Amino acid sequence: MIRLEDVNVQWDGRHILRDVNLEIHKGEIFVIIGPSGSGKSTLLRLIIGLAKPTSGRIWVLGEDVTQLDEEAMNQVRLRMGMVFQYSALFDSMTVGDNVAFGLRQHTKLGEEEIAKIVRRKLRMVGLVGREDLLPGQLSGGMKKRVSLARAIANNPEVVLYDEPAAGLDPVMTEKIDRLILGARRMTGVTSVVVTHYMNSAMRIADRIAMLHEGKVIAVDTKECMQETIDPVVYQFIHGMKRPGTAAMRRMLSEGKHE
Repeated sequence: MIRLEDVNVQWDGRHILRDVNLEIHKGEIFVIIGPSGSGKSTLLRLIIGLAKPTSGRIWVLGEDVTQLDEEAMNQVRLRMGMVFQYSALFDSMTVGDNVAFGLRQHTKLGEEEIAKIVRRKLRMVGLVGREDLLPGQLSGGMKKRVSLARAIANNPEVVLYDEPAAGLDPVMTEKIDRLILGARRMTGVTSVVVTHYMNSAMRIADRIAMLHEGKVIAVDTKECMQETIDPVVYQFIHGMKRPGTAAMRRMLSEGKHE
């Protein structure tokens, strides 16, 4: 579904991404982790065409998006959705109008059919009946759920999530995780999730990639990432330095290592 080949990004002489190579498969939840400033959000912007790489190529849904003009890129974006870090809802529009925005802009559906879709998507995120509220009347978690409903309104093949749990408490974070899993279960959508919440990553990921100083230093299943021998990856995931071999064996034998 998505492939990055030798991708580099430089802004103002600073390397943001270095020689990134990734493949993201159809229907998987692919989680990207890494310290702040490691290039995670930049990677999402490249995939959705909001930025161009300095060098390298990116294929999304069979199209080399590095070669597309804006009109052609817009056609690819119609097959994608994005949940922004701070929801990015239109403050002057109701919840229903926010979810319906893309449908009105990019389809020829009538208002009755659009209203049905809006209700269906809001039901998926647990907000049916809130169509007439304004974003200012919603909690942070509710805004995130509306943003997700808007992202999946047009049944996209790919949804990108930029820090979907940012600013949320642990209970709401788990709810957002369940929604991401539920969207995949119900629609088969491919999901790319940027997060620094390790509990979320381990709940939802099929595979995890870690960025460090603009480079992909590890890609694997969440189970293998937890058992990594790479000290940088281990410390980021577990919040502590990797124990020595003898200590690791003792922890495993005692059942203390998760």
